[in-house]
Amino acid sequence: AIAEQNVQVAAGKIGQSPAPAGTAFEMQVNAVGRLSDPKEFGDIVVRANTDTGSLVRLRDVARIELGALQYSSSAFFGKDPTVVLAVYQMPGSNALDLQQRVKDKMQELSGRFPKGVSYAMHYDTTRFVSASMHDVLITLGEALVLVVAVVFLFLQSWRTTIIPTIAIPVSLVATLVVMEMLGFSLNMLSLLGMVLAIGLVVDDAIVVVENVERQLEAGLKPLAATKAAMREVTGPIIATTAVLMAVFVPVAFIPGVSGKLYNQFALTVAISVGISAFNSLTLSPALSAAFLRHRGETQFAPFRWFNTGFDRLSHAYANGVRILIRLRWIMLGLFAAGLVATYFVWQRLPSTFLPVEDQGYFFVVIQLPDGASLERTDAVAQKARDILQATPGVEIVGSISGLNFLTSAAQSNSAVEFAILKPWEERGPDQSASKLVADVRGKLMQIPEAFALSFDPPSIPGIGTTGGFEFVVEDLTGRGSSALNDATQAVIAEARKQPEINPQQLFSPFSTSTPQFNYDLDRSKAKLLGLNLPDVFNTLQIYLGSLYVNDFNLFGRTFRVTIQADKDARAGAADISRLYVRNASGGMVPLSTLGKLVPFVGPETVPHYNNNASASINGGAAPGFSSGQAVAAMERAAAIALPRDFGFEWTGITFQELKAGSIASVVFGLAIVFVFLILAMQYESWAMPFMVLLAVPLALFGAFVALLLRGMQIDVYSQIGFVMLIGLAAKNAILIVEFARRRREEGLSIVDAAMEAARLRLRPILMTAFAFILGVLPLMFATGAGAASRQSIGTTVFGGMVAATILSLVFVPVFYAVIEQLRERRGNDEPASQDNEPTTEPALRPLAEAAE
Repeated sequence: AIAEQNVQVAAGKIGQSPAPAGTAFEMQVNAVGRLSDPKEFGDIVVRANTDTGSLVRLRDVARIELGALQYSSSAFFGKDPTVVLAVYQMPGSNALDLQQRVKDKMQELSGRFPKGVSYAMHYDTTRFVSASMHDVLITLGEALVLVVAVVFLFLQSWRTTIIPTIAIPVSLVATLVVMEMLGFSLNMLSLLGMVLAIGLVVDDAIVVVENVERQLEAGLKPLAATKAAMREVTGPIIATTAVLMAVFVPVAFIPGVSGKLYNQFALTVAISVGISAFNSLTLSPALSAAFLRHRGETQFAPFRWFNTGFDRLSHAYANGVRILIRLRWIMLGLFAAGLVATYFVWQRLPSTFLPVEDQGYFFVVIQLPDGASLERTDAVAQKARDILQATPGVEIVGSISGLNFLTSAAQSNSAVEFAILKPWEERGPDQSASKLVADVRGKLMQIPEAFALSFDPPSIPGIGTTGGFEFVVEDLTGRGSSALNDATQAVIAEARKQPEINPQQLFSPFSTSTPQFNYDLDRSKAKLLGLNLPDVFNTLQIYLGSLYVNDFNLFGRTFRVTIQADKDARAGAADISRLYVRNASGGMVPLSTLGKLVPFVGPETVPHYNNNASASINGGAAPGFSSGQAVAAMERAAAIALPRDFGFEWTGITFQELKAGSIASVVFGLAIVFVFLILAMQYESWAMPFMVLLAVPLALFGAFVALLLRGMQIDVYSQIGFVMLIGLAAKNAILIVEFARRRREEGLSIVDAAMEAARLRLRPILMTAFAFILGVLPLMFATGAGAASRQSIGTTVFGGMVAATILSLVFVPVFYAVIEQLRERRGNDEPASQDNEPTTEPALRPLAEAAE
């Protein structure tokens, strides 16, 4: 009846061509076909008796209402019933731009909302992005101030300080221009690269200015001093820049999520360093020749004390180098012992993919016994909301009942809570997201009606559903859901025995105990009674489920017409006896005579992963252990508990972590190879690159120790720091080795050349090192949104640079003396020139002449 009387009608037109001659008008004929309100649907005629003229209308046998599309879920924010509208970002779009456009559109639409209806954007992941970028910009300013202060302390003149300081805006602005040309976005990673670049872009300019001042003190005029200085530093500047940029070349070709994390950061640093080198070979010499003059002894007492102390340190260091070279075999033994120590420290460091960030919210998953109604789930969700709302640091709590958040399936016994936290600046260290997750977990466990588990969101929104790990058990041979459930529970039981895994976080949403009924139809009896079998099944669907009939128009939109038995007619299993099916002769046959309901338990849904029936296990590392250790523990548990015809896979953020682990090793190895080849090309020697690259383990030792002392883990950000330290450690070594090589070519002995290079390069090495080290201090002690990632990379490069600076000054002169002595004995290269005129490598002569 509904399908017949609620139809879209196109009646036509009167007088429409072709029409008789003389037709004056053309008029459209309308007929009410599609209905638009409950009253009109109530007037639908279900049955008409032509003999008596009586009618049975739809309103006589049914309740008609303007209702919802589905009633399988409910949502609340605070105490207010809510309709949740989820907005997902498309690939390639800008999150902040999307958030603003959605905000503007909702503001526009709210003007047409009915009275009493409002909207709010509580769950907004871009809050974390905005706050992180704001904090990184503050860190950028702090690093700028610290770097300029260090440069001024060493140069002790604003006129001199301004030359390397100019390199910062020049390099960063030019970097932004290149980023725009390459299609990069200004995000947290690129800004983080700029923070680290601040300490690097001044390095080359510092080397130029320091060397020009040294030539001025020797009595040369400004122009002559600049030319002499550039002859000495052009080679090292090009070499160090090439090394730093080469380190990041392999990074540009990393695929996947790890590549996205590496690429923009690495290329931002590489671009800024390259522009800085160009600036130091062009603008810095020009400014030095124009503005620098010989300065007498400073009259400022603190500077005099600093200079006196530094001069004494330089002479003591030069004399110490002679002693260290005499004890070279002991020093090489200490270096070997340091390599062993580095390995053992590395072994003690746990690993993870990404640090757990305070993103300003966390989740709670609620699971009631299988088969629990939505009403019961709503009641438990209210209890959980009350617990979360009473937690200090929580701003507002939302919930969705009827949704299994881990599988995205509609389940009446599941719910998810969203705890939105107060802004980062309003929360103390004891109210971080991870701390609150741990604090509320025990309180939620006290809810007797359900299992409730709190957890952090995934480190990267959209990759996985939770923080921690995501493990998938697969039924490889189709043994069935019961066997799959047994295998899953066996893995969970074994995993609880592993000390690396937090037993409270282990949870699988897969269950085979959902109460269900099977309608056992006697097909033969149905056919004997003249029934059409599809009519039997349609009756079950229409009454117990629902049936979409057609559409109706309202408010200028199209909505569905759905029929279903009223709630009181399908509340229990006995109600099936009240259902009838019409047979071929027009008689009504009760369904209770055709079959019976047989109760059983089974899975409500059976997920599939890679075409295999699967069950997921979510969990996390125990306190004091990393996600990498938890992953290894889960694999041990699976090896013990899983039957041979079952397998497992990792998914979500854990899959990316395992994929990134192998990539990091490849990237580090390729970076070493690239640096070695570039140094070999520039020095035209296979021996010289070894002198430089032997400084890399010294930096890694410092980075590992710093991470260990702070109780931190090796993650993607620290891995980026390790790659960066290859270039930073090599940079200091190049400054010493290059000058020692020049002095050797001028006729000095190997020991004297090493001593002279160490003495002359001590000041610029310490200046550039302190500028960089203090520049990353704000990263080490970062707070607020995105602090974990900044602390990770800041701690890595801080510890590595401190060790590289101190230990390189000790070991690199020894490496030079030993390798140079071996090289000359074997006669691999031409004998050292006895000419006192400084020389430049053939590959660098054109650049040196251009610099003059």
